Amino acid sequence: MTNKKSKIPFRIGLTGGIASGKSTVADLFEDLGIQIIDTDIIAKELVQRGQPALKEIREKFGDSVIGSDGHLNRIAMRSTIFSNEDARLSLEKILHPKISIETKHKANNAGGKYQIIVVPLLVKSTLRDFVDRVLVVDCSKEVQIKRLIERDNESITQAARIIAAQTSRKSYLEIADDIIQNNQGTNAIQIKVAELHQRYCRLSSN
Repeated sequence: MTNKKSKIPFRIGLTGGIASGKSTVADLFEDLGIQIIDTDIIAKELVQRGQPALKEIREKFGDSVIGSDGHLNRIAMRSTIFSNEDARLSLEKILHPKISIETKHKANNAGGKYQIIVVPLLVKSTLRDFVDRVLVVDCSKEVQIKRLIERDNESITQAARIIAAQTSRKSYLEIADDIIQNNQGTNAIQIKVAELHQRYCRLSSN
């Protein structure tokens, strides 16, 4: 993908499957002084107590996904959407348009040589047309399952179910302009991020 003159600064869509290491990669770019706009953070902001999106979620899914403190019960919501395709699509219908609007607003008000926009579901997102280049963080299914068990205390069965509900690894790789393989340690990632940083700086100056 090529940069469009109307898009300033240059924008990189950072994506990949669950537990692939997107946050680690984003943190490394942030350490280099790059602006990070993370749609997962935006999504969490949108479902805070009192937000319109949370009201819509409650109306759609009921009180079972709302905690006693009035906040979204993320464990209950996660269990619901990963065991029911229609539920997942309903949640996306509520959140995705709002996430897209807020992401563009934040990006348009952020500066920097270039920006990293973290979009886990970039394959299917309208934000794909908003970015100039796609960076995919990739790892094996076995590594994803191991990380989900260690990070989120998921069972093997639930971890496999979560991954099965995600966009396929192949679909991510098909849209990639750049790929970071994250099956090993952080040293290899740091080297790759440094290399990509130089490339993106060059591209952003064109």
